[in-house]
Amino acid sequence: MRIARFSLADVPAYGVLEPDSDRIVVLDGDPLFGGTKPRGEITSVDEVRLLSPVIPRSKVIGVAGNFPVDDAAAPAAPFLYAKPNTAVIGPDVPVNPPAWACELHVETHLAVVIKSLCKNVAQADAAAVILGYTAAADFTSATAQDADGQWTRAKSWDTSCPLGPWIALADEFDPTAAVLRTYVDGQVVSEAKMADAAWDAARVVAEVSAVMTLLPGDVLLCGAPAPAARVKAGQRVDVEVSGIGSFSNPVIAL
Repeated sequence: MRIARFSLADVPAYGVLEPDSDRIVVLDGDPLFGGTKPRGEITSVDEVRLLSPVIPRSKVIGVAGNFPVDDAAAPAAPFLYAKPNTAVIGPDVPVNPPAWACELHVETHLAVVIKSLCKNVAQADAAAVILGYTAAADFTSATAQDADGQWTRAKSWDTSCPLGPWIALADEFDPTAAVLRTYVDGQVVSEAKMADAAWDAARVVAEVSAVMTLLPGDVLLCGAPAPAARVKAGQRVDVEVSGIGSFSNPVIAL
């Protein structure tokens, strides 16, 4: 099952995509807060504007170093970074980096959507707190990252975290089989398999929840291989996670 969030008559709504179809069964309510039920209305992907499938009420947390280079050892502890919920946008919304961003990089991540408040989750229990998975584009100012020696300014600016196109529910999606692809102007610039990651999605949940409490709607980015793709103003970035789907965003005003 895939859950989409979209604008219908200029009002945000949730819906369930019918299997092997672009038809959307419109829902009343929020799948993370209070549950949903069919509204008795059907639309289609072509008739709505897709929004970010979730707006985190709290945070986006990314994991770096999850794809070791040249058979290097897996990280002993997570290298974490954060993006605020103001960084999140949906498909087709322009990525608008600040003037100081200069050199811009992008990576594709498998993103985990948390469904319940949790802390110190065992890896074996992670499935119980995962609503599902979506795709994420992680934009970074390489200029700020190099200058600052830490990643907050480089990764936290508004529009730096597009999510989409929808959420694949956890019980129908195998994250270990996912293939991550990044396209710039239609050309593949990066490809990786989650099977090659040091930590799978369950381990990411366990490691991050050992550091901080996770809240419903929080999003965890499971990592991307080096090197990141460089992007310039006027280009369009597509991210794709097999088994979920793809979406794109234009980059402006660098």
